[in-house]
Amino acid sequence: MRLLQAPASVYVTSQCSKSQSRGGNFLERRILQSAINESLFSRRIVRQRFCVTRRTVNPVSATAASLEADASSILTIEAENDVLKALSQIIDPDFGTDIVSCGFVKDLHVDDASGEVSFRLELTTPACPVKDMFEQKANEVVSALPWVKNVKVTMSAQPAKQIYAAQLPAGLQTISNIIAVSSCKGGVGKSTVAVNLAYTLAGMGARVGIFDADVYGPSLPTMVSPENRLLEMNPEKKTIIPTEYMGVKMVSFGFAGQGRAIMRGPMVSGVINQLLTTTEWGELDYLVIDMPPGTGDIQLTLCQVVPLTAAVIVTTPQKLAFIDVAKGVRMFSKLKVPCVAVVENMCHFDADGKRFYPFGRGSGAQVVEQFGIPHLFDLPIRPTLSASGDSGIPEVVADPQGEVADIFQNLGVCVVQQCAKIRQQVSTAVMYDKSIKAIKVKVPDSNEEFLLHPATVRRNDRSAQSVDEWTGDQKLQYGDVPEDIEPEEIRPMGNYAVSITWPDGFSQIAPYDQLQTMERLVDVPQKVSAQ
Repeated sequence: MRLLQAPASVYVTSQCSKSQSRGGNFLERRILQSAINESLFSRRIVRQRFCVTRRTVNPVSATAASLEADASSILTIEAENDVLKALSQIIDPDFGTDIVSCGFVKDLHVDDASGEVSFRLELTTPACPVKDMFEQKANEVVSALPWVKNVKVTMSAQPAKQIYAAQLPAGLQTISNIIAVSSCKGGVGKSTVAVNLAYTLAGMGARVGIFDADVYGPSLPTMVSPENRLLEMNPEKKTIIPTEYMGVKMVSFGFAGQGRAIMRGPMVSGVINQLLTTTEWGELDYLVIDMPPGTGDIQLTLCQVVPLTAAVIVTTPQKLAFIDVAKGVRMFSKLKVPCVAVVENMCHFDADGKRFYPFGRGSGAQVVEQFGIPHLFDLPIRPTLSASGDSGIPEVVADPQGEVADIFQNLGVCVVQQCAKIRQQVSTAVMYDKSIKAIKVKVPDSNEEFLLHPATVRRNDRSAQSVDEWTGDQKLQYGDVPEDIEPEEIRPMGNYAVSITWPDGFSQIAPYDQLQTMERLVDVPQKVSAQ
């Protein structure tokens, strides 16, 4: 049973009641005062003593009712604080912060009289690999509170939405993460990885879609077997309705009834743009894009039109594959798309108790080492993996307990964790702190934090509105920007910049690289900064 010390304000109220009653009311006053000042052992005891008071004296009854409400409110607040303090012991391994600070705890309800506690844990994705651990630990730490008798934990996930949805076509606004699977070289198993990764994420509980961006040689119609093999149009909205197979939505030029395309590059870019942006994807946690080979117009169009969250690189052990893959990694680097994993396909096979490497070793490890990509996954040579690509049933679906499925499970966990980190970093990279009137900057994938004066950021705009494109002369003058200017809104723009809206309605695009070169604030008032 919990002890709660009565606050001074409640004690004062009971003292004031003395002036309202004399003589025969002394016993009731002492009972009421004792019930509060002896630290409110139980709300039932307080209520019983209030009931005695109600039967005898009306003025004291009114005071008792008020005190009962105050005591109930105080007990509830204290109980909620106890629960939140207990839950703050659970640390999210991806963010390194407790789940209360992460904002995961929702709809907390406490009935301290009956010992009933209920709340909801809203995670960043339904495919969270540690959701079962969170649920178990939450039950344990809250049940350990001495006054708790029953705990009800509900698990949920944040609604699927891009963190900069307003800037995107309608079809992409309800997709949380867009993953590019790329190799920049044909024949290395990129489509195999894309399809199996998508179905692995779906198996983890996520809502998933696949977009086959290879118009010249679409692989998706061969690798999956949906009943409806033709894309349909919504005549009213003039949008594309994706086909679906085993719970995963998919779009491919191969489902458009055209087979493989014979057309020039600009036309292909237009087709890809239309297929991707006008599709009714609905709410998706992950959209996996099977990128076409190369680093030309089509790839650049995809990277610029679509806000890619991250990329997975596929390679094979040969040196020739590494050379082409390196080009793709550099392309993603320039476009500020983080590469989160390398999959080295056709690495080895086992026979007669030995492991053989028919294509050599080291291409994947070389990519990881040279470009600092944190995770490497080796896929073995398996006849079943090759056969599944031709049968229309992905390997992770055909053999969910096999070695290949286990490797893809680890890859899926890696993608989920890395995407969550990236979204967290991007959403908090640039923020305005009104208390110190400064813009806080923490560039993703960097430990550096610094402050910028809003006026400095506004004066350093390099758009055509501020700088003459022909002469390079500065059109926006120093005095045109007031020293006390404050941003109205700051929104992420992909992984490379933020959009800052100013009071005059101007929307400034500020790349992280540019923010890092600006003059920084060093003299921030200590008292204000600590608030």
